[in-house]
Amino acid sequence: MTIATPRRSGGEIAVPGIVLGVGLGGFLDGILLHQLLQWHHMLTSTDTDNVGIRYYPADTVPGLEMNTVWDGLFHLVTWLAVLVGLGLLYSRVTSGRGGVWGSRALWGWILVGWGMFNLVEGVVDHHILGIHHVHPGPGRLWWDLGFLALGAALVAAGWLTQRGAAFHDEPTGRR
Repeated sequence: MTIATPRRSGGEIAVPGIVLGVGLGGFLDGILLHQLLQWHHMLTSTDTDNVGIRYYPADTVPGLEMNTVWDGLFHLVTWLAVLVGLGLLYSRVTSGRGGVWGSRALWGWILVGWGMFNLVEGVVDHHILGIHHVHPGPGRLWWDLGFLALGAALVAAGWLTQRGAAFHDEPTGRR
């Protein structure tokens, strides 16, 4: 027997989805750019027009040690964002928990959060503070701008994905 229940809008999971996207986007940034490609770490910029932040080159043992600590703190913050996002999501879902993971609404909001992470981290760390760049060296501005463009594309794709999606994306009356 199917019990008809009112459909909830995908907006109910906007905040949990965005927070999850921020955390997951941060994880991808840290794992791919910091660890696997080793293009930068948290404090590896060579900018001289900084705002009083000390930089630590990754080509010295003390510099790499300090960057490893700061990369670890960065990962801790992204891990906490994922935990908070999961907690918020759980608090909004009282029944039919399985359906939410396949929801266009949730995945759209996760993409929005990931894009927001890229935009905020890119503007603050790459341009305002200058503490690191996506890929140092010649053309680093283009890498940084590409990172911002990717962030904007993720926000747009996520917004379009979640737009009009129901909470669970299920046929009316099924939960």
